[in-house]
Amino acid sequence: QVELVETGGGLVQAGGSLTLSCEVSGGTFSLYAMGWFRQAPGKEREFVAAISWNGGRSDYIDSVKGRFTISRDNDKNIVYLRMNRLKPDDTAVYYCAADRTPIPQRLAIKYEYWGQGTQVTVSS
Repeated sequence: QVELVETGGGLVQAGGSLTLSCEVSGGTFSLYAMGWFRQAPGKEREFVAAISWNGGRSDYIDSVKGRFTISRDNDKNIVYLRMNRLKPDDTAVYYCAADRTPIPQRLAIKYEYWGQGTQVTVSS
């Protein structure tokens, strides 16, 4: 049974930074591509960033390029999302997800395993 646990969310002022972590247990983390998604109130879940199994490839939505960085530590089974210059529009519940194929994907349906989410609130 694969379990994903996100931590690091919270309340931050616009312009501030947060780092989200997602620890994976029960599976072969080093073989999975990992993704971060978010869902704001009243909106659909959207792709934010993804990283390949070895960290060699990453992908971001345009609205976070240059502000967010996804990374992973395969020794610790953790994927991170460093978020800088946060904006109120970044407010959402952030979810990490694992895909048993090694290449980063944008489609949520491609991911087999999901965490419970962590709330990020950016005040103006």
